Amino acid sequence: MPELERNVEMFSDTETTISPDFRLFLTSMPEDYFPVSVLQNGIKMTTEAPRGIKSNLIRTYAEYTDESLNDCVKPDTWKTLLFGLSFFHAIV
Repeated sequence: MPELERNVEMFSDTETTISPDFRLFLTSMPEDYFPVSVLQNGIKMTTEAPRGIKSNLIRTYAEYTDESLNDCVKPDTWKTLLFGLSFFHAIV
């Protein structure tokens, strides 16, 4: 964490040139050891997962079209794996 903090502080340094296309995405649970300066130098976003398994699965599948689900060598296997992973994610 201290190394992460130093690196993020270097981003705001005027001598450092960073591409305008650069993005750093971090995910974290609220923890005491997470550096406050990292949070203060960034934009915070939160996403609440939908309540319930059904609504969570609907949210996951809303990102896919029939074309994208069938656009592979083994669509039946892909759909089964996607459902298993989506269901696991909805439960956890």
